[in-house]
Amino acid sequence: MATIVKEINLKARAAKVWDALKDFQAVHKRVAPGFLADSKPDGDNARLVSFANGSKFREILVSSDDERQRLVYSIPPNERLAHYNAAAQVVADGKDMCRFVWTIDLLPDAIAGYIGSQMDEGLKAIKAQMERG
Repeated sequence: MATIVKEINLKARAAKVWDALKDFQAVHKRVAPGFLADSKPDGDNARLVSFANGSKFREILVSSDDERQRLVYSIPPNERLAHYNAAAQVVADGKDMCRFVWTIDLLPDAIAGYIGSQMDEGLKAIKAQMERG
């Protein structure tokens, strides 16, 4: 199983970033606009996410932990993914700074390079959104 960990420093308060991240149904507006085109609720604790590149996935909220500022979600097995589990965590780093840590475990290993490059694009969008005025 491939594990990809990406981390980015943000010039934003951790509370602001966490407030946006935990708003599970508004990820396309509050966290990564431009990288994500849309998100629609799909039953209890799930969303249908459309990416700017045309990909679409159903993501299921596994847990949301206010104390640790950590959100976990999964994508059910499908024609491209045998396993996908992700965690995103916000870590305070001073008063007006934080780190955004994104970890994904997935199968098959062969798509790890592609997923890693997509995470890089997502982090660019997150940085732009969170550091906005």
